[in-house]
Amino acid sequence: MAGPGRYPRLLLAFARFALLGEMSFRFNFIMRVLVEVLWLAILLIFYATVFKYTTKIEGWSGDQFLFFVGCYYALEGVLETFFLENCSEFAELVRTGNLDFFLLKPIDEQFLITCRKIDWATAPKVLLGGGVMAFALVAMGWSFSPWRLAAFGVLFVCGTALAYSFLLLLTSSSVWLMRNQSLMEMWWLVTTLMRYPREIYSGRWGGPIGVIFWFVIPLMLVTNVPARVAVRQFEWDNLALLAGATVVMLFVSRRVFFLALRTYRSASS
Repeated sequence: MAGPGRYPRLLLAFARFALLGEMSFRFNFIMRVLVEVLWLAILLIFYATVFKYTTKIEGWSGDQFLFFVGCYYALEGVLETFFLENCSEFAELVRTGNLDFFLLKPIDEQFLITCRKIDWATAPKVLLGGGVMAFALVAMGWSFSPWRLAAFGVLFVCGTALAYSFLLLLTSSSVWLMRNQSLMEMWWLVTTLMRYPREIYSGRWGGPIGVIFWFVIPLMLVTNVPARVAVRQFEWDNLALLAGATVVMLFVSRRVFFLALRTYRSASS
């Protein structure tokens, strides 16, 4: 198995192995899926209750906001399925010295460390989020546009890659901090910013937050830009901002990750 083509085959092998592990404990798998369905149901009930008393929130209609929620839920599902468990376990690999075994493998270290496990129990979130988005589009009478749909798909991938780069930066810090539970909790705290449209961050206190997390630490771009393109309007400056931020953050996070590996002291040293 040589060349770039081995990575998709390895990812497929990881997925098969993880699925076999999940099927060994089927009841646990089913319960985790049911928890995800219940959480989405609670989320939808909450927003449905809010929009019973108003028609719009900062320019977002109920159906548009429903699409936004589905977009966030699907993107969160992708992150949790492919990356989150791997990244959260990285600190333990550093602490125990088991990272040595991964560094000896003849494969890209970033790929192996961040993609080796697939969490199938969170994969249904992607389908659930997609279902919510489809329902919202039908409810608002969305006229099909292949160009808008293609733009949404590309921007959704960009948003996922941007969020992954921030997660990788937090993961890299484990080499220096040894245990980064507090940083991973910060990840959950900060990702709540991706759950809401930018427009709600206005006023004396919300305005600075919106500016910081749109331009300086561009986490809000992750969900806002794809959703706005799909159900509101094209904003070429925001599209360029998301694309540029994705390229820059992927480059920076990879450099920081390998810098962390170079400063890592193995269990044998």
